[in-house]
Amino acid sequence: MPSVSEQQIIDVEERLRLAMLSSDVEALDELISADVIFTSHLGQVVSKQDDLAFHRAGVFKFQTIKPSERKIKFIEGLAIVSVRVQLTGIFGESPFTDDLRYTRIWCRRSSGTWQIVAGHSSAVQEKSFF
Repeated sequence: MPSVSEQQIIDVEERLRLAMLSSDVEALDELISADVIFTSHLGQVVSKQDDLAFHRAGVFKFQTIKPSERKIKFIEGLAIVSVRVQLTGIFGESPFTDDLRYTRIWCRRSSGTWQIVAGHSSAVQEKSFF
């Protein structure tokens, strides 16, 4: 396989962001591994099927997704991304605004495509212990 660049991961992260904004279930299906493990900022484990169902039903309606403070590390066919994201939208009938930090693990498949195999989100708190 050809070498991997940070730009490739930035590009796939942007594809994910656009798919989330438009609830593009087909693109999300391609980007998320069937056996993904994702833990939400509420501590809930969300499956790929759950995520796609939320988008199909219009449960999630993202209005803005603004990434910042992105860090990318590569380890043996994996890309680990930590990114801060400001989100606004509607969940069900309730508007929301969140400031979250996501960690996503992208795996490069034998076809050369990238899929998320694990992820986690945490709420960002302005006060830091560090």
